[in-house]
Amino acid sequence: MAAAGLHARSTVTSLWNQRDLPAAFSSGVSLHSHTSQSPETLTFLHKLLAAIPGLPHMFAHYERQATQRHVQLDFQRGNWRPPLVPRMAHAVETGQIAQLGLSALVALTDHDTIAAPQLLRSVPSARGIPVSLEWTVPFGRTEIHLGVHNLPSATAFAWTSRLEAYTAHPLEADLRAILSELHALPGVLVIFNHPLWDLHRIGPDLHRREMLRFLELAGPAIHAIELNGLRHARENRGVVDLARETGHLLISGGDRHGMEPSACINLSHASSFGEFVDEIRRERQSHVLFLDQYRRPWEQRILQSTLDAVSDFPEFTKGWRRWDDRVFHPDRDGVLRPASELWPDGIAPLPLRLAIQCVRLGRNRTLLHAFGATFPSNGTAIGEVELL
Repeated sequence: MAAAGLHARSTVTSLWNQRDLPAAFSSGVSLHSHTSQSPETLTFLHKLLAAIPGLPHMFAHYERQATQRHVQLDFQRGNWRPPLVPRMAHAVETGQIAQLGLSALVALTDHDTIAAPQLLRSVPSARGIPVSLEWTVPFGRTEIHLGVHNLPSATAFAWTSRLEAYTAHPLEADLRAILSELHALPGVLVIFNHPLWDLHRIGPDLHRREMLRFLELAGPAIHAIELNGLRHARENRGVVDLARETGHLLISGGDRHGMEPSACINLSHASSFGEFVDEIRRERQSHVLFLDQYRRPWEQRILQSTLDAVSDFPEFTKGWRRWDDRVFHPDRDGVLRPASELWPDGIAPLPLRLAIQCVRLGRNRTLLHAFGATFPSNGTAIGEVELL
C-alpha cells in the first residue's frame, strides 16, 4: 500500500511474511521498553482486575476497610513496577534480536526516569546504551508520551529535571522551548509514542484534536511517530493514516512491560545508536518489522502482560521476586511503601491472595472474555504496509 505525500520513507513489514528480510540488515533496534525502574499507574492494573466478575465487590470492601484505618486508596499516586530489572530487560531485547542474526541496539525508556540506562552503563556489554526515557507530557485536555532518546551524558540529569518540572507544572510556552532545544541537539531522537491512544478516555475526537494541535506546536521537533507493539492493529493502522496526513516518519516501539520481548523493532544498517539517529533524522529512512508475537490475539497478550505484573518470580536472583514488593501505595502518612509492608504481618489478605491466584489462572475462556471486554479486539494482523 503506497502513501502519497510523505516527505520520508517508512517501510513496515512482518517477519511471518518475509523470514529472510533481517539478513539484508546489520542491526535490530529495540525502542520503548520498560524495566523495574519504571513507575506504572495502578489505575491500569485496577481497571483490568476490576473487569473480572466478583472482584469489584472485593475492591469496594477493602476500600471501606482502608478508610476505617484512615488510609485512602489512591490508584493515581500508587504505582507498580514491571518485573524485569534493567539488566534482565536489556538481555530479553538483545536476545530476541540476536536470534534474528542481527546486532542489537536497545533503548530502555522508563517513565520519567533515566535510572535504568545509567545503571546499565556500568556493565561493559551495555556501555553503548542510549540515555533515554518516556516523558509524560500533560497537554491541554490530554496526556502525551514522548520517547526522548540519546540525551547527552553530561547534561542528562539536568534534562530529566527540566522534563519533570514541565510535567509537574505544564505551560505550553515552556513545552515549545523544550522541544526546540531538544531538536537542536543533533544526536537526540524524539518519538511520539502511541499517538492515537486516548489514555485518559477523554474521547477519541477530543484526543485527536489535541494530538494534532500538539504536532502543530512541536513542528519538526517530533522526528517520528510510533507503531506500537502492544497496541491493537486497528490503532496502528490509524497511525499509518496519521503519517500520511502529517508527513511524519513511522518508527517501532515495543512498549514491553512484562516478560515478552518487544513485538516490533526497527531494522537498520547502523552500527551505533547515534548512527541510527542519523538514519531517522537526516536520511529520513525507517524500516519497522513486526515479529511473530504480534499475530497472537491482542487480548491474550494484554492478559499475559497483566499476569506478569501480578506473578511471583522465586527464580529471580536479582530484583523483586514477590508481586506485592513491586506494588507501591501511600501509607497513612502519605509515604509510598511496598504493599508487602502495608499488609498485616506482611501477608496479603486471604481474599486478595485468592483473587490473584484467579488472575494467574487467567487463561481460561471466562477470564479471557472479561479482559477482552475491557479492550477492543486486535482484529487481523497489521500485515504489509509500504509508505513511499
